Formats: sequence, C-alpha cells, structure tokens
Amino acid sequence: MKEKRTVKKRDESLTVNVLQTTTEEIIIKVKELAQPLCASEGLELVFVECHRESSGRIIRLYVDKPGGITLNDCTQISRQLIDILDVNLNTNWPYNLEVSSPGYDRPLGKPEDFERFKGNIARIRTSSPVEGQKNFKGVILGFFDEFVKLDVNDKNVAIPYKLITKARLFDYNGENRCLYQK
Repeated sequence: MKEKRTVKKRDESLTVNVLQTTTEEIIIKVKELAQPLCASEGLELVFVECHRESSGRIIRLYVDKPGGITLNDCTQISRQLIDILDVNLNTNWPYNLEVSSPGYDRPLGKPEDFERFKGNIARIRTSSPVEGQKNFKGVILGFFDEFVKLDVNDKNVAIPYKLITKARLFDYNGENRCLYQK
C-alpha cells in the first residue's frame, strides 16, 4: 500500500529572483536536509527524486522503517520538511512535496541497497549501453567493486554503478518476502 502526503510550497515569492538551480543540486540539498530529520524520527530515507509532472514540479521522498510506515509517519515528515525546505532550498520554481512509502517497486538508490536486496528481482536502466543494452531485469546478486551484479536469463551481468540512472525492485512484497527461486 502506498501512502502519500502532498504539500505545496507556501511562499512562492521567496524563489522569484533566485538563480537557476539544477535538478541534481536540488536532490543533493533535499537529501542533506531530509536525512537528519528522517533519522530523528526513526525512518530510513530511501530515495529522493525531483521532476516535472502534469501537476507541476514534484519533489518526492521515499521513506521506510522496519514493519512499514504509516500515513502519520509521512504526514509528520512532510509537515516538518516543508518548513525546512522553505527556508533552505533555493529554487526559482514552485513545487509539490510528496512523502511516500517505497511501495512494491522500491527504488534502489544506494550501493547498500543492492546487497540488502540480494535474491530479489530488479529493473535497472543505464545511461549508456552495457553489453549492448540499457534496460535490464534480473535477480540481484550483489554489489562488488563499484558494479551491480545481476542474473539476467541465467547470464551474470556486471553493471557499473555510476551508469545506473534508475533501479527499482520488481514486484517486491516487503521484508518477509519469498526470494526468487530458480
């Protein structure tokens, strides 16, 4: 079950005369601001994304904790973080803030994630071809020497971590899951 809380940036006038900030810089800054808040609430900051959707710009945080997160967890982080972002985040555009559970297609954003979720199926997209392709779906074998190892159709593929643009678990059912069996 995916739980969300959406909050609009309150004071758009603060951002009118600010220099252009890149999406990557925004994501880095949001991570820096959100990580200590999440830790203080006993939550793991899983992933941060920022992009344009039909409803406008979205800054989306995925958070989790053992046993799963509740709507109340999302609401608390959202209410606290929007104030922190209003003061510390310099954008020249308004945005919506969403705080959500990772869901069944949990993002994999850190090298540790590929160790933690060994044995699960993942979809990975790369910025340039690896062994002639950019999209992969396979069983995670782990993270070794800056490479994510996958079993794709009984073939081991080593994907350079720095080339990964998107990685998500495929049909993940939580911590008490049945691992993929051949």
